[in-house]
Amino acid sequence: MDFKLDRELPIPLGTQLRGLIQYGIGCGQLAPGEQLPSVREMAGQTGVAPMTVARAYEELKSHGLIEGRPGSGTFVADAGKPSPHARRDMSDFHRRVDQLIDECVGLNLRPSDLAGLISARMAERQPTERPKDVVMLGNFEAATAAYATSIADALGGAATVEPATIGMAASDPTLRERVAGADLVLTFAHRRHEVVDLFPGTAVAAISFIPSEATRRSLASLDPLTRALAISIFPEFTPLMKINVQRFAPHVADIAITSPDAPDFEASLRGADVLVYATGAEALISRLAPAVPSFEFRHTPDPVDIRRVVLPIIAPGKGDAPRGAALVPPS
Repeated sequence: MDFKLDRELPIPLGTQLRGLIQYGIGCGQLAPGEQLPSVREMAGQTGVAPMTVARAYEELKSHGLIEGRPGSGTFVADAGKPSPHARRDMSDFHRRVDQLIDECVGLNLRPSDLAGLISARMAERQPTERPKDVVMLGNFEAATAAYATSIADALGGAATVEPATIGMAASDPTLRERVAGADLVLTFAHRRHEVVDLFPGTAVAAISFIPSEATRRSLASLDPLTRALAISIFPEFTPLMKINVQRFAPHVADIAITSPDAPDFEASLRGADVLVYATGAEALISRLAPAVPSFEFRHTPDPVDIRRVVLPIIAPGKGDAPRGAALVPPS
């Protein structure tokens, strides 16, 4: 990934760097296990002070997005792994299994007798496997509902997927209880730490998101002479949004990006031929001239990551082999 900072943006360089990495992870442009440049190397690439890079790295480490490996460097963490809290009951379970084995030994039962008994009892208690309950926690209602639909379609009948925003889950006790009881909660990589804190007893994993087909098609169809303006309400996302807009519209020479807090924001709006707005910035459309078209830069769950992260958890054996880390809670 090209860690290119834009000194024309009204966003601190440290914030830009942190955003490039955290959204690069969330948008699948930085893969789990990928090595990042050292602090000194990153400072040289971006032209910022090593202390600024070190602070960005430390913040990303505190949120579980990257990890340091002594003697090796700094790497992207696997946010797809279920949170450690999901394994909270395993030690107690092992203790009870040991007690059962001790009782079998006292009754002179063979291992095959115990295995057969357990198999028969499980078959009686679980005649049919129910679909798993999955919750997708996002930032905005409409977008999160679309994410949940995409995930459910990819999983088939293996799970039901309920959408909710993180804000709703934090403030609504009924919804919060329902989320806490889910088999798996999915969210963005950069918000996984927050969701784990909200639901400490629930399996929480992150999946990557990629620009949707509709977004890629809209960008590719822009007139080469158009003056395109891209807007995000999240400053940290702004640098990566610019990179991706340029990636899918390389034929457009005049692409500007700004934020609602920029001093020249209104002037930028007036000078645009088309507005590309990040999810959550829909309210800004009303400030455009009536004849100026606009479309959303929408992401969608990466189907490859659904197979890599979600399927091994809810349907062991059906997903792809994970890259470098076990995704199923170990016994």
